[in-house]
Amino acid sequence: DTHRSVIAAAYENLAGTNQIHRAILQMLDPVEFETFLRNLGGEVADILRVDAVKLVLESVQNDNDPAVQRLGDVLTVAEPGFIDDYLSQGRGGLVRQVTLRALQDGSEALYGTKAGWIRSEACLKLDFGAGRLPGLLVMGAEDPHMFGPQQGTDLLTFFTGVLERTMRRWLS
Repeated sequence: DTHRSVIAAAYENLAGTNQIHRAILQMLDPVEFETFLRNLGGEVADILRVDAVKLVLESVQNDNDPAVQRLGDVLTVAEPGFIDDYLSQGRGGLVRQVTLRALQDGSEALYGTKAGWIRSEACLKLDFGAGRLPGLLVMGAEDPHMFGPQQGTDLLTFFTGVLERTMRRWLS
């Protein structure tokens, strides 16, 4: 019985690795920034089997920019400090690069009309380099067990590293 559960866990890990690899390859395909962002909320979200994706960029400017308005389903701009506050749930302290948690309701600011259906989320804090404000990719799921603090974060940490490097290229 232990032998079977070890084999099942190995297959599950392999499936998770393959899923992240497919998502990364899909994420790297677009050659234009707007297509890249739409892809995050489309094919990448589908591969990762999440119900909502939102990229949060901290900025001192507001989100009235026409490009931000056009991409509002996948992109939002927030005041400096929003990301750490959201990750720590207002308690301050150190935040992790990857936070997995269950939710009663998703944030309306991030998930919009889907907020009431979101029951778990993965929050990937993005470091865009020295002198730049951070970003955050949130992935919400209706399944309350999709993301939880007891799960490993190594594959999502790798995904975060690739996303950070890709975003740095777009932002430079």
